[in-house]
Amino acid sequence: MDVGCIMSLLRPSAIYNFVTSYPALRWMPCQSWGFLRWPGLDGFLRLMVVGLLWSTFSELRFIPSSSMFPTLRVGDRIIVEKFLQASYYIKNPSIHDIITFKDPTQIYGENTETVFIKRIVAKAGDAVEVHHGVLYVNGVAQQEDFIAQPPAYTIPLTTVPNDHVYVLGDNRNNSYDSHVWGPLPMKNIIGRYVTCYHRPTNI
Repeated sequence: MDVGCIMSLLRPSAIYNFVTSYPALRWMPCQSWGFLRWPGLDGFLRLMVVGLLWSTFSELRFIPSSSMFPTLRVGDRIIVEKFLQASYYIKNPSIHDIITFKDPTQIYGENTETVFIKRIVAKAGDAVEVHHGVLYVNGVAQQEDFIAQPPAYTIPLTTVPNDHVYVLGDNRNNSYDSHVWGPLPMKNIIGRYVTCYHRPTNI
């Protein structure tokens, strides 16, 4: 494409010329109609940079199950910060971080990758146990006002190994998590929950 063609692409569009010259539309508040201008090469470069950063460090996810109820509900759409392995070199995972991760029980090489979302309740070196409906971390009963109901199961005293975290769903009695398959390797972490940007109105 030669320079003439490129410059013609950057000129105001025919729609812009029509709107700004049509007498019946001159009275409208946005009289400059600047928002209809072609953004130009500089604008496109900025959009490309923003899009690249977004796709690199963030992703959108859909909640398919009730394992994190009531914090997250079926049908919620959320924003996840990706590449936590990189950010965790600076900041260790925090208790109560909600994370997405690869199923640790999935056999390597399977075609479909299963992704879960759970809450970190303990980190490497912590001692975890559950009995009488209460989660204990290092012997201290945890006050958890975000769970759906107290756990009906028990977990024997378990020490979280290095490079692992212990994760549980907020819907304790309807969640496939560390109380079933044990501590989660940090290498399985995909990202950290940031916010829910859409919740179906019928829920």
